[in-house]
Amino acid sequence: MFAVHLMAFYFSKLKEDQIKKVDRFLYHMRLSDDTLLDIMRRFQAEMEKGLAKDTNPTAAVKMLPTFVRAIPDGSEKGEFLSLDLGGSKFRVLKVQVAEEGKRHVQMESQFYPTPSEVIRGNGTELFEYVADCLADFMKTKDLMHKKLPLGLTFSFPCRQTKLEEGVLISWTKKFKARGVQDTDVVSHLTRAIRRHKDMDVDILALVNDTVGTMMTCAYDDPHCEVGVIVGTGTNACYMEDMSNIDLVEGDEGRMCINTEWGAFGDDGALEDVRTEFDRELDLGSLNPGKQLFEKMISGLYLGELVRLILLKMAKAGLLFGGEKSSALHTKGKIETRHVAAMEKYKEGLANTREILVDLGLEPSEADCIAVQHVCTIVSFRSANLCAAALAAILTRLQENKKVERLRTTVGVDGTLYKIHPQYPKRLHKVVRKLVPSCDVRFLLSESGSTKGAAMVTAVASRVQAQRKQIDKVLALFRLTREQLVDVQAKMRAELEYGLKKKSHALATVRMLPTYVCGLPDGTEKGKFLALDLGGTNFRVLLVKIRSGRRSVRMYNKIFAIPLGIMQGTGEELFDHIVQCIADFLDYMGLKGAPLPLGFTFSFPCRQMSIDKGALIGWTKGFKATDCEGEDVVDMLREAIKRRNEFDLDIVALVNDTVGTMMTCGYEDPNCEIGLIAGTGSNLCYMEDMRNIEMVEADEGKMCINTEWGGFGDNGCIEDIRTRYDTEVDEGSLNPGKQRYEKMTSGMYLGEIVRQILIDLTKQGLLFRGQISERLRTRGIFETKFLSQIESDRLALLQVRRILQELGLDSTCEDSIVVKEVCGAVSRRAAQLCGAGLAAVVEKRREDQGLEHLKITVGVDGTLYKLHPHFSRILQETVKELAPRCDVTFMLSEDGSGKGAALITAVAKRIQQARKEN
Repeated sequence: MFAVHLMAFYFSKLKEDQIKKVDRFLYHMRLSDDTLLDIMRRFQAEMEKGLAKDTNPTAAVKMLPTFVRAIPDGSEKGEFLSLDLGGSKFRVLKVQVAEEGKRHVQMESQFYPTPSEVIRGNGTELFEYVADCLADFMKTKDLMHKKLPLGLTFSFPCRQTKLEEGVLISWTKKFKARGVQDTDVVSHLTRAIRRHKDMDVDILALVNDTVGTMMTCAYDDPHCEVGVIVGTGTNACYMEDMSNIDLVEGDEGRMCINTEWGAFGDDGALEDVRTEFDRELDLGSLNPGKQLFEKMISGLYLGELVRLILLKMAKAGLLFGGEKSSALHTKGKIETRHVAAMEKYKEGLANTREILVDLGLEPSEADCIAVQHVCTIVSFRSANLCAAALAAILTRLQENKKVERLRTTVGVDGTLYKIHPQYPKRLHKVVRKLVPSCDVRFLLSESGSTKGAAMVTAVASRVQAQRKQIDKVLALFRLTREQLVDVQAKMRAELEYGLKKKSHALATVRMLPTYVCGLPDGTEKGKFLALDLGGTNFRVLLVKIRSGRRSVRMYNKIFAIPLGIMQGTGEELFDHIVQCIADFLDYMGLKGAPLPLGFTFSFPCRQMSIDKGALIGWTKGFKATDCEGEDVVDMLREAIKRRNEFDLDIVALVNDTVGTMMTCGYEDPNCEIGLIAGTGSNLCYMEDMRNIEMVEADEGKMCINTEWGGFGDNGCIEDIRTRYDTEVDEGSLNPGKQRYEKMTSGMYLGEIVRQILIDLTKQGLLFRGQISERLRTRGIFETKFLSQIESDRLALLQVRRILQELGLDSTCEDSIVVKEVCGAVSRRAAQLCGAGLAAVVEKRREDQGLEHLKITVGVDGTLYKLHPHFSRILQETVKELAPRCDVTFMLSEDGSGKGAALITAVAKRIQQARKEN
């Protein structure tokens, strides 16, 4: 028993001594946590350099755009071919991606050798050999009669300008074919394939093997957004935000970046980490000074590093009693498979002895322990370096997503990772230590890069087909110049119909006289009360106007109008309004003061005079009974009488659009048009009295409230309405009415977007084909979301957050499509609004017989004010359709409140002038 213990002690002491000896000798190969964090930071800086346009040409880490913009979403289907060129064998693969939403892939493949004379000979012969192998495979599998898309996995650094094109930067590994560098490899292969007249193959994608690995894993796990290869060579790719990629036009979405991290350190950034063995290995390689990071990590070099270390230790008398064999002197005699075998858990020492004996050496027990530890240090350093660079990529993803914890998957492939018994465990452990705020899953790639190329091709094929369908929908909202000119002409005709006595009753644009016959001239003064009713909130205002300095001060209070009152009886509605006025007068201490009052009533009215107007019909969700056809001023007077607490002088019934014009007219006498582009849409303008057949008078001007929201109710714009507009109209409170408003105003744009999103989801083009309950809910997609989503400052990540708030679990690609849909709907709205406005300004120019008209438009409304592009597109449209009109746009400040008071003041001034006359 004692002998056993003695032997165990001897062996552990021997092991300890040998490990210490090797540790001392290879001190520089052991990397501390601080060193790894430093390497991680250096790699982050190199990534930045590679992504930036100015520094990319000199960057060692090239950060190559791959033009792979999407990962598989499970809806891919069809038959695809794939080629994999880049390793010791060349592979051809047929991939059948299953349908019916089942993530199932069937593969048939064939390996072909890559003879040394082919991979180091002439480039043309290399690609002809590849095409011949492909033809052989297709004949064997009876595929010659089919037209098939093909993905080429090409495991060498290429500069891509599109998915199906790539210029070889340099050969790596053992490839050296002449005449290929700096040319497009897809063109070479296409020419070679064309020699085979019986082959019909369309190369859709050129894919780096690392990208192929990521795509293969992403098919099984949608969280996979990083690919790493640790095999003959080493590399990584990941999904980067387009906004960070200077080398490619566009900011939307993401693109896979092939880092080509093997070249990290080629600019001297790792000189303090490299050892004498790394330098010796590099000098003896095919590409001295290149791929220095790869030479410290990958399977092609680890065995050679071990050989160089063992040789030096033997020379120093630290191994094999100072004896060396010719095999130990021979380059390439120790391979990475030997390193992996020597590090096996139980049989490692036995394997070590066997391998050393095969090298013509006579190792002692101590030698075997020391050699095994050399292998451990070399492979551990490889895993550490790989982990540091991968941790830098994960940190970048976390920063891009602005999340406290990142949940992601890394797809991994490569012989070193697969065959080395300790490598995966070491790599995972160090990554998790370096980035503790990342929950990382490592997924081994199945059939790796070749299946990945087929997946990229399948995704490219799907995206191409989906893009066609999406473009078909968006095309419905793209208006040509001819269509806009036609809208302008039809609007002009409707304006004329509305002004004529004969056609007025049938006109869809009502052209209602407002009896506002003048603009402010600066002499207005006094205290005025203003009421503003036009939505779910009701305002009462006290407006003090001072003459001379054109100064206006306002005090207001907002009151809610409950739904029950909005849709109750007319008497209840007006009693509620009078109750709110009483509360305000109490609040301001004005009870009993006989104030002149302007009533902003933002619903279509037929006015008989400035203080008389019959409601034509409710809009915006109001449905109070016994009001339509009645004079709303009389209804307000009756309610005041019923209250019997105060008396008010109701001077003017005002439309909010007219109020907008008057507010701006107070500042700019050139303002003769008012435009509202908000919840609703409307326009008013100063018309010559001689053109208004509904009013007896020919002198001067009067403001006309067009009520243009009804334009198209007679079917005149059916050619530009879409099925989505019809859907929105049919689901509204007033089907068949206000059709123009339903295409241009804030109350409806979000609903149009919702209808499009439902349709695209039904077609399987959005949200993985899943229509959420929230998306089925009418009104969920408010127009404010359009403004937020279309904001230029908003990254796609924030767009995704907005969609998540709406219960829509979107991918990055979904977010891009939603943004496009919002853009198409709001652009059409702005253009239609612009075409309508162009009709009005052109009419004013022609009526006045002017070659050139200078006019100001007062504008109000949340859509115009808050949407990032609406105002610009509207202005551009007016400029294009009415080139002889110089139109200034002026934002109105509280048209419905201040405007109502100004109209009241102007009306009082005109009344006074008439009395005096």
